[in-house]
Amino acid sequence: MGLRLIDLTQEIYEGMPLFGIHQKTFIMTNQTYEQNMKATGSKTLGFYARNLLISEHCGTHSDGINEFKPGGASIENMPLEHFWGSAICLDLSHKRYPEYIEPKDLEEALAKSGQEIRKGDIVLMYTGLFNRAYGTPDYENYYTGLSYEGAKWLAERGVMNIGVDAPAIDQTPDDLDFSGHLVCGEYNITNTENLCNLDKVVNKRFLYMGLPLKIRGGTGSPIRAVALLED
Repeated sequence: MGLRLIDLTQEIYEGMPLFGIHQKTFIMTNQTYEQNMKATGSKTLGFYARNLLISEHCGTHSDGINEFKPGGASIENMPLEHFWGSAICLDLSHKRYPEYIEPKDLEEALAKSGQEIRKGDIVLMYTGLFNRAYGTPDYENYYTGLSYEGAKWLAERGVMNIGVDAPAIDQTPDDLDFSGHLVCGEYNITNTENLCNLDKVVNKRFLYMGLPLKIRGGTGSPIRAVALLED
């Protein structure tokens, strides 16, 4: 039996799509090969390096509970079990803005997947938004997301991390209660946003890993999200 690694992570680059309230991404040259050689006095080898100005919530990232819950755990204080473990991916690609993802949608998707939700699972939602709209205004501005009841349905089943191939697990732009995040705060769980390639893991169970940087006081962190599948 072989193992296959699937990359679920979007690229980080200037001009990348972001949820509107977050810092835009800037990438600047720190030093060229020539500048470094001049600084070190080496006539053999120079080092090229860049500086990043990014949000803790840029690209594929997970949230610290303190982002949406005052006094909640910051990213470096959250158990690593929030960010890796057994996962399933549900097919919700038929849902479109301005619809919400409701409990009945999750129940139907779970039944069709042939999987079950186990306590401690990570559940990813394949909405198809990345495949359909990445690089267009619709990707950043108009997408389906969890209703309060939908998010609570997942949380009550012991889900540790809710992931999605969109900029947020909430329905945008209408849900100003940010229902998915609200429930994550109530249950002290996290969410992972801006995933991609979920069509490659939909309706499967797999080992998921998306470890955050150990940022002191972090409200979130970019991650390298991957799925490990048995063939």
